[in-house]
Amino acid sequence: MATNFTRRTILQGLAVGAVPALLPANAEARVKHDGKVVGLMSGARALVETLLAEGCECVFGIPGAQENELWDAMKSRDLPYLFVTHEFSASTMADGYARATGKPGVISVVPGPGLTNSLTGMGEALLDSIPMVCIVGDVARGEKYRPFQVHELPMEQLLKAVTKEVISVSTVDEIPCAIRTAFMKAKEGEPGPVGVLVPYNLFIEATRFNSQPLPNPGIPFDEACFAEALNLLKKINLRVGIYAGIGCQDFSDELTTLAEVLQAPVATSVSGKGAIDECHPLAVGWGYGPQGTPTAEKAFMAVDLVLAIGVKFSEVSTAFYSLPPKPYLIHVDAKADNMNKIKKATVAVHTDAGFFMRKLLENESAIQRNKSDKLTSCIASWKAEDARANAKPNSKCGIDPMQFILALRKTTKPDALTYVDVTLSEHWAAEAFTTRRPRHYFNPTDNQAMGWSIPASIGGQKAFPNRQVVTITGDGCFLMSAMEISTTARECLPVKFFVLDDQTYHYMQKLQKQAYLRTTATILARMNYEALAKGFGVDYHEIKPGDDFEASIQIALDKKGPVLTRVITDYGQRPVRWIDAVKDRYTKELSGRQKLKFMARMGARALDLKKDND
Repeated sequence: MATNFTRRTILQGLAVGAVPALLPANAEARVKHDGKVVGLMSGARALVETLLAEGCECVFGIPGAQENELWDAMKSRDLPYLFVTHEFSASTMADGYARATGKPGVISVVPGPGLTNSLTGMGEALLDSIPMVCIVGDVARGEKYRPFQVHELPMEQLLKAVTKEVISVSTVDEIPCAIRTAFMKAKEGEPGPVGVLVPYNLFIEATRFNSQPLPNPGIPFDEACFAEALNLLKKINLRVGIYAGIGCQDFSDELTTLAEVLQAPVATSVSGKGAIDECHPLAVGWGYGPQGTPTAEKAFMAVDLVLAIGVKFSEVSTAFYSLPPKPYLIHVDAKADNMNKIKKATVAVHTDAGFFMRKLLENESAIQRNKSDKLTSCIASWKAEDARANAKPNSKCGIDPMQFILALRKTTKPDALTYVDVTLSEHWAAEAFTTRRPRHYFNPTDNQAMGWSIPASIGGQKAFPNRQVVTITGDGCFLMSAMEISTTARECLPVKFFVLDDQTYHYMQKLQKQAYLRTTATILARMNYEALAKGFGVDYHEIKPGDDFEASIQIALDKKGPVLTRVITDYGQRPVRWIDAVKDRYTKELSGRQKLKFMARMGARALDLKKDND
């Protein structure tokens, strides 16, 4: 067989060391059907083979000097990758992919600015419990280390702040195990991002690998606490309400059955939306306090025992911890550290949400309540009342965001993926965007990273190229990540981007006006969205006051390829339950002196008639 001698093959041969320079590099490398990675290969090739063995479907990122060898290996092995415009988008796309699929999203970035740019997206994944594997090409280490290398920031320390764990590779033979461990850790317990630091000099080193899949870590199960929880649920006189979080997203059937057995209304956190079909007779929407849907608040007033499964009671989902106390709380979570932090649990059960619910259902006859037609009738009546209130228009000069949200819900397909950004409308969408399936509605919750939805939706579309994918994005969020829309044009990813445009940071205006009677740094530049769309290479659409919302949205949805749609918006005076709940709770926690200071300042400004907004 003839061998083609090129500069590349000679250099690869030299990198192998013991392998003759004329032998094609990685000739023996292979992945066996049982997931083993075996053979003589470079570190870059071994890393790619391990990604394939772990089921990686796409790597998001930007190549650079420290990772070019790795990206070249991806191309050689046909491992799909998505070249992004900014590393923030790489981590956020991986986040959007992971939320839609339930599998870890994978990114590959260079050290220094590549890593620092991606930290915000990793932080969102960490706080929102999203599995991610973050491969960072480190500067040269070991005998190849030299001081003052380009990008030589303290990578490990930076990663530690936004990941569950950092795995630092020091020799080439450690690479496969490091990647396998990262995948396992990303999914184990409470999911989250795991960092893998690989010095770039190890990508070109070679050795003979024989990497085995790691054993399943198993599921923690506190049997004694489970027995306590079971005994509490056996008290048929206690009225139960279920509060379901993101931990329930892959156990919708179990959650629904358990609700029916317990005759329990089911409220979700924002990240838990869709874990139960929101049209189910026992589904009451999100939250169960003054911040959530009115139906949920009313349904939980009669609840004695809250069964909280796979949820953390975080500040955002509880509106500054404003959930009302109940006599009993059973808290179930895959991470023991998440329990008894915000609310003291009567019983805290450290285990996986699905495992817990299946174990409970094994005891169905002992915990079953009689069917309550009165409860389901009340829930249906409350939902209808909420729907009527939401349907009332509340704007004068533009489109009411709530009307847009309702119209978008009616026009999108049942299996559409909806990505909602950090806008004032995220709270209305959480209430009114009826979600019928798990992993179909997504919102950055606990890091509240503005600009999240544009790249996250691209990650979702990459995972499901034949599904409808839409965003609800504010104009301020749009400015933070809009350039990534050009990626959809290049890659022919048909995301439909809807931008609510009122030329302000309206969310901040709402908060500032209530607290200070004026606004500061909230006015945005007037944008020519049509020209931007042309520059991005995507189609353009506009929804104006007076348009038939559903028909106009349908025009955008029917267009082939990616579409940027400007929605001319007037937020009006529609109340935001979440903000009202936060305000009430925050005010209660102020000292007397602090309250007087706020009142004096607001009183003085109320008498000042000159315009002082910007």
